[in-house]
Amino acid sequence: MNVLLYTAALDDRFGVGVIRSRIGLQEEAQLYDEEVEFIEPIRSKHGVEPLACVLVDEAQFLSATQVDELAKVVDELNVPVLCYGIRTDFQGHLFPGSARLLAIADKLAELKTVCECGRKATMTVRMDAAGNVVAAGEQIDIGGNERYESKCRRHHRELMCKAGN
Repeated sequence: MNVLLYTAALDDRFGVGVIRSRIGLQEEAQLYDEEVEFIEPIRSKHGVEPLACVLVDEAQFLSATQVDELAKVVDELNVPVLCYGIRTDFQGHLFPGSARLLAIADKLAELKTVCECGRKATMTVRMDAAGNVVAAGEQIDIGGNERYESKCRRHHRELMCKAGN
């Protein structure tokens, strides 16, 4: 299948322009940042060799305008766009890209995660290098399992209150 992959330029944990799964599968991808426009480059590639789909990783880093452009890819070019990302930051606030996706996506599929207590994990806590929960900071701070843990809402609230004192 002819698939066009995109990943956020600011996330270079696995190399620049690399999408990598937690089980180690990886593939090269086009980079995007807040300046990238999607519709015309995708239209051009689709015109040369029809695309089966477009996959966007780290979709929380998209702007609302970029999400709307990707919707045009679906509506005007009839190319499916699959966006993967997280809904909220470590403080429980929506990312702009996530907010727009939640508003206009044709279909939402949530990957289930579980808190240490066994409840559904819907929140994430950020930790410092010593493993302490951090209650304040910039919305974007790239990291993986070493920096972030999934928690249920109750444990997220308790940990954030304790960290914020």
